Amino acid sequence: MPTTRPAIPSLLLAWFFVLVWGSGYIGTRIGLRDAAPFTFLALRYAFGVAVLAPMLWLASRRVPLRWPDSRAAWRHVLVAGLLMHAANLGGSHYAQYLGMSAGITALVLAAQPLLTAVAVSALQHERLYRLQWLGVALGLAGVAIVVWHKIDTRTMSWDATAAALFSLAAITTGTLYQRAFCGGVDLRAAGMIQFVASLLVMAPLAWLVEGFRIRYEWPLPVSIAYLVVFASILAVNALHTLMRRGEATRVTSMLYLPPIVAVGLEWAMFGVRPTPLTGAGILVTCVGVALCAHRRDRGAPAPTGPEAR
Repeated sequence: MPTTRPAIPSLLLAWFFVLVWGSGYIGTRIGLRDAAPFTFLALRYAFGVAVLAPMLWLASRRVPLRWPDSRAAWRHVLVAGLLMHAANLGGSHYAQYLGMSAGITALVLAAQPLLTAVAVSALQHERLYRLQWLGVALGLAGVAIVVWHKIDTRTMSWDATAAALFSLAAITTGTLYQRAFCGGVDLRAAGMIQFVASLLVMAPLAWLVEGFRIRYEWPLPVSIAYLVVFASILAVNALHTLMRRGEATRVTSMLYLPPIVAVGLEWAMFGVRPTPLTGAGILVTCVGVALCAHRRDRGAPAPTGPEAR
């Protein structure tokens, strides 16, 4: 039976995600100058709801929205959204707010593909080969080299470390949860549900913890608009689409590449010149991602003996 070719090739979606996610580090850096982390996220989700509402209304006139059709489906969408949006970003932003350097935060979160590979292999019986395991390890090592010059261990308080690890656990669990329980959900409807839920969590935290402090400068709304439209809507939908099409390890290995994009943008926008060590780390990371993406011949028999992993 002939298969239908996807409207947007997976490779194009993957590189779109990498470029937007990497530039999101810069957008977040700019936005956090004018608002504390929970306040920044509350504003981000409020703007997201305001943007999505008319978009969904217009889209539903052509293709009706498919809202979750049961309490269980609603619960799954809410859990996945709170993990991937509120918990993940809340933890990583708050770690930096407590003083953890961006380098250490990036390195902690770069462990996600490794954790995802382990979880997928153990829980979902998705076989990983030796080259893929090597690629996962090389990717993490490459990111460590890239951010090495930004690492300041003096910023590692217990509270900040706990917040970063909380973020890592949330994004890893949320990615796997979304794949396992939200495979058939309408991404448009899910986005609205998850934005509203994240806003309801972040707004009280912003008020109680930070007093909703904001400095009204023009970079703040620009960064929020960019992060909502491109990162929270388009890039996240691209990631979910890729997760539905392919294997979790190959897709999440792409998450090693956004820090490299961020390094390039920092050089272009802020004059932060990468070192030769950074270049070596980029090379190691790219090799790791290539190994993760290695696809054996589908027609070949499953490996047995010492090659099987």
